[in-house]
Amino acid sequence: MNPTDYSLFSDTKVRWVSSGLHLHCFHTVSFSTTIPRMFFRLRGPANLFSWLIAGTFALQINAQQPAPAASGARILLLPRRIVSGERATLAVLDVNGRLTPGVTVNFSNEDRLKTDATGRALFVAPLNPGVIFGSIEGRTGRVSTAILSPGEAASPSIEVSSAPRVASLTDRFEIFGKGFCGDADSNQVTIAGQRAVVLASSPASLIVLPPQDLQPGGAAVEISCAKRQSPLFLITFVGLDLEADSSPLKPGEHRALTVRVRGTTAKVALEARNLAPEIAELTRGNPVRASSRGGPENLTKFEVIGRKTGSFLISIRLVPYVARPAP
Repeated sequence: MNPTDYSLFSDTKVRWVSSGLHLHCFHTVSFSTTIPRMFFRLRGPANLFSWLIAGTFALQINAQQPAPAASGARILLLPRRIVSGERATLAVLDVNGRLTPGVTVNFSNEDRLKTDATGRALFVAPLNPGVIFGSIEGRTGRVSTAILSPGEAASPSIEVSSAPRVASLTDRFEIFGKGFCGDADSNQVTIAGQRAVVLASSPASLIVLPPQDLQPGGAAVEISCAKRQSPLFLITFVGLDLEADSSPLKPGEHRALTVRVRGTTAKVALEARNLAPEIAELTRGNPVRASSRGGPENLTKFEVIGRKTGSFLISIRLVPYVARPAP
C-alpha cells in the first residue's frame, strides 16, 4: 500500500428523507478504516438513535487528510497464526477504526516495533514455536498468536484450510491455510472478481476486508501470492439492516431492534453489544447472541430497556463460523 495514496476511512451523517430517517454514509479518506458502509432504517422522530456498527473499512484514494494520531490507537490486528522465522504483517486501528501510523506494539518476548505510514508493520516471527502476545503500548489488553514451526506451514502451493462460511459485507474476516505471503501487499485476494484489501498476514493466515462494492450473496474467492494461486472457494457475504423506532425511550420502556439479513436465507448467528449501558440495557445480558430465523424474511430481534434519557449505542456483528472452504 502506497502511504501517500491510500487510506481506509469512512464517516456518517444523518438526513431526513420521505420514508423516514436514514443513516447515510459518505466516504472520506485519510490513512484509515472506520465504521459504516452500513444502511439502516429508523422510524419516528429523530430524538434517539440506535446505531448499527459493523467494523467497516472503505478503500479510497486521497492523501490530503491528516493521519490519525498514535494516541488514539485501540485495536491490534495480529494474524492468529504466524510461522517461526518467517515474515508477517500486523495492523493497528484507532478508536474510529482507522489504520494508524506511528503506534508502538510490544510483544511478550520483549520485541517492539512501530507501525509505518500505512498503519501496518512488517516483522519476523520469533524462532521458538509456541504462543506470543502483542499489545499496543499504553493500552490494556493483549492479542495472542500461535507460532507454528516451518514444517507445520510448509507447502509448495496455496492451501486454504478454513474460512468463514458466512461473512459480513462490511467487516474484516480471517482465512487460515498455507503458502500465503507474510508481506500483506504481496497477497492478492479477489472476491467475485473484485480486489479485496489484506490488512494483516502471515504464511498461515490472512485478515481480509471485502471490496466496497461487493453485493450480498455467494461469491467466489481466490488468493494468489508469489506466482502461486489457490483453488476458488465460496463465501456467502451478507448485509445487515437495523430497524428501530427512534422516538424518545422512557425509563423502563422496552424497545425492539430488528436486524434483517440480506444475502442468504440460512440462519446466521448475530451478537449484540451495548456500548452505552448507562442509557439503556440489553435484555438477556451484554453481549447477547441470537440466531436469525432463516427463510425469505431472515431476521432476528433484540430488545433494550430504557434507563435514562439519551442516545443509546448498540453494536451488531456476525458470530464467525469457520470451516473448510466450500468449492
